[in-house]
Amino acid sequence: MTAEANPRVTVCVVTYDSAGDLPGCLASVAAIRYRPLDLVVVDCGSRDDSVAIARGTDLGDLPRTVVPLGENRGFAGGMNAALASGDAPFILALNPDARPRPDAVGRLVERLEACDAEGPRAAAVTGRLVRPGEPPTLDACGMVLLSAWRHLDRGSGEDDRGQYADAERVFGATGAATLYRRRALEDVAFSGGEVFDPLFHSYREDAELCFRFQERGWEVIYEPAASFEHRRRVVPAGRRDLPAAINRHSLKNRYLLRAYHQTPANFLRTLAPTLLRDVLALVWVLAMERSSLPAYGWLWRHRRQILERRRYLQGRRTAPAEHLERWFRHSALPLGGKRRFRHPALPLGG
Repeated sequence: MTAEANPRVTVCVVTYDSAGDLPGCLASVAAIRYRPLDLVVVDCGSRDDSVAIARGTDLGDLPRTVVPLGENRGFAGGMNAALASGDAPFILALNPDARPRPDAVGRLVERLEACDAEGPRAAAVTGRLVRPGEPPTLDACGMVLLSAWRHLDRGSGEDDRGQYADAERVFGATGAATLYRRRALEDVAFSGGEVFDPLFHSYREDAELCFRFQERGWEVIYEPAASFEHRRRVVPAGRRDLPAAINRHSLKNRYLLRAYHQTPANFLRTLAPTLLRDVLALVWVLAMERSSLPAYGWLWRHRRQILERRRYLQGRRTAPAEHLERWFRHSALPLGGKRRFRHPALPLGG
């Protein structure tokens, strides 16, 4: 297929004090071989030179748009602004600390187009994310969902031995580097047109979006041939080093996920692991992280808004419950219909 016949892809990068990562990210975007391609950088009130770097970096002939918001709306608000700035049929969400290989976008588009021809009905496709360094370490090969309503990046922290070598269906995909179909994003958007939920602000907003995909009958695909480097800054072991506001968002967002998407049947079936996780979280907050206590108050004060959003989302469900429930039992499924790949034993909490 010639470049003129390819669907346009817009690369969307949301920045916040990202001056250290942005030059390398933009250089990798400029090196992408896929065309037609354009770039949108949305800055959430950076206090460093992120905006100047986004505007001044040489990208060759690559069209760019820089949107300085002047305030920190988080990844969710930044991505919503980026999506509103254009109409490309495919959107690549890319973190400033992620680096696509030159052929990665082409590989992702090929996989989505193959799904159009052969199935399944795909909303998004993510690649193989690897952390820099030696020996190579996996960062994410799709997202898995555990019975305690914990979502994890598949393969995160494992030595890269060539595992996860097959294209598969997965529960979800990290917002650090995923190609989305605009039509699917519009299909699962909230009534006001928001795609990413601004109530999440920071963290878990990508997982929440994937719940909506599943509830509307869409699939998320993992394509191992599309490779990205991702220098992940935030890992569970580094929670104590994060700003207090980020940890509060992370805590409240775990409850928002369940408030929006958990069904009564799933609540009863997963009561023991989720209750244990909630108790451990509360003990941790009381003993080690009292700055996150306001998250519980926030949830109570916003309970009516949360309930209203739940009613909207549950009222739009079109897929049977099994379409989502299967991901509590399987970490991946083949592109066909056969089931395999049960979850490995993974710890609760975190």
